Amino acid sequence: MSKTSRRGFMKTTSAMSAGYFVAAGTQQAFSNSAIEKLNVACIGVGGKGGSDSSNAAQFGNVVAICDVDRGTLEGKAKSEGFQEAEKFTDYRELFAKHGKNIDIVTVSTPDHMHAPVTLEAMRLGISCYTQKPLTRTIYEARLLAQVAKDTGVCTQMGNQGTALDSSREAIAQLQSGVLGALKEVYAWSNRPVWAQGPGRRNNMEKFTAQAMKEDAEAAPKLIAAKKKEIERALEKLDWKAWIGVAPDREFWPGLYHSFQHRGWWDFGTGALGDMACHQLTVPFAACGLRDPISVQAKTTGHDFDSFPASSIIKFEFPETKERPAIPFWWYDRKGNKPPMEVFKKWGIENVSDSGVLIVGEKGAFYSSDDYCGKYELKGVEKVKVDYERAENKGNNDVNNMYELFRAKMAGNPMICKSNFIERAGPLTETILLGNLAVWAASKGGADGEMGEWGEKVEWDAKNLKVTNLASLKTPRVADLIKPTYRTGYRLD
Repeated sequence: MSKTSRRGFMKTTSAMSAGYFVAAGTQQAFSNSAIEKLNVACIGVGGKGGSDSSNAAQFGNVVAICDVDRGTLEGKAKSEGFQEAEKFTDYRELFAKHGKNIDIVTVSTPDHMHAPVTLEAMRLGISCYTQKPLTRTIYEARLLAQVAKDTGVCTQMGNQGTALDSSREAIAQLQSGVLGALKEVYAWSNRPVWAQGPGRRNNMEKFTAQAMKEDAEAAPKLIAAKKKEIERALEKLDWKAWIGVAPDREFWPGLYHSFQHRGWWDFGTGALGDMACHQLTVPFAACGLRDPISVQAKTTGHDFDSFPASSIIKFEFPETKERPAIPFWWYDRKGNKPPMEVFKKWGIENVSDSGVLIVGEKGAFYSSDDYCGKYELKGVEKVKVDYERAENKGNNDVNNMYELFRAKMAGNPMICKSNFIERAGPLTETILLGNLAVWAASKGGADGEMGEWGEKVEWDAKNLKVTNLASLKTPRVADLIKPTYRTGYRLD
């Protein structure tokens, strides 16, 4: 069945559930045996992409896989469910050949390539499972939500905690008003677990100068050996495809690929972008953490190239019909947490390395993990609430993927709890605003300690504008809002 005819078939039969859909509580679920499997492409099949692609292969027919690392690509191609898939190192070539026949794509690349890959897929009418953070910049998050709405494709961000029944219950508990009027929200993370901090960039020029300085006689051999190491690495790595939309820079072994991308401003979003998409799933939905009006940060210092080793960020949210104006505080790096008195008031003595605390007039919500997968209410008792449970296909990671397949087969993008329009796009916008404050707090303290508060960034969320940009002394703050793509890639 062609992609066009499959879409027409689904449109015709979406309301005729008797033969093709089976009841699952209040959910719609499709029977794998009743309908032809959807065609899937997987962009990025190493790291988190390894499990994302394997999860998708449980429910779909993988026709193509793409990874800039040929070693990773070849390894995945040997796995069950991937042996018939055609291999690519450039996603644009994959879409050019298979785009008309793909129903769902998984996007598990470094952060800076999430938006360009996802945008091209949606514009081809392909439904998307895109890893968190949804995008590297705020404008991209807004654009992905708009394109998802315009095209009608189904979308899901890879914040798998959204598929936990406990997090869904937590949202319902908080939305019931059990805490009374909300006062403040805190989140803290043990990330980064990758290298961050100023002065990290390395290249052959820097290596040569250092080698000559240390031992001019031995330097030629060291330089030749390093060049050989780089040549061998590039035999397996399509560096041009890895750079993608970002500005050119020289490849250096272990500095960017693999997994180290998140600590660089050009490629990643730091600890905030990495973990807040998980940790804020519950507070964002339950406390209405949309459209902050300002952000301000203090950091251990950065060089506008690599993120700081640690930061503290304060977001301010205006009053809404549902709650008063409230602050949200973010802390990253293991051991960097809110003041202990914030916890002691609620009888919390042993504070987890990562977690969330939501404080209200009547009580508090405390979660001691990254996904709000387990939580306690302090000072109040749980109330009876109704919420939609996830259909269990093994674990929350698999369930989150399965939800996208259910949505696609049902022709209903809103089945996905972390769809780009209502959840993932606005959530990512909120989170990434914090990085404007981090950028404007580049000066750290002595000996790697936290510096003073940086410049406050005042924000017009509706128009994606820094309202006090003219008065900021920090350069290029607006560059973090909307990126410029290299020739060969499409943003707008």
